[in-house]
Amino acid sequence: MDEAVRTWLLAQLGPGTDVVDLDARYTRLRSARAVALEVLAERRAGLLAEPLRLSVDGVMTVDNSGNLPGLERQMAAVGVAAAPDETGAGGDGLPLVAVAPLLPARSRR
Repeated sequence: MDEAVRTWLLAQLGPGTDVVDLDARYTRLRSARAVALEVLAERRAGLLAEPLRLSVDGVMTVDNSGNLPGLERQMAAVGVAAAPDETGAGGDGLPLVAVAPLLPARSRR
């Protein structure tokens, strides 16, 4: 994994993410997007495995229910974001660009 991919992954997943774990996942999955989605899916599963809201009357309340939609939005955003290791159809690493001529709505005589 090169530095651009590592930087993108840390931007998507947070600076506290284990880089050694990211390297191992990238070697296995060979896609920065797949690595990010796998880590986010694990975080989502971890949230669902525990109670989202815990309340002890008069002592404390812990509410993680707002984190679940946030993780799902983040997964959707990563699904459409351009990862640095994805290449266009030309294979040169540049994104595809479409060029279309602009035509007037009516032809002039």
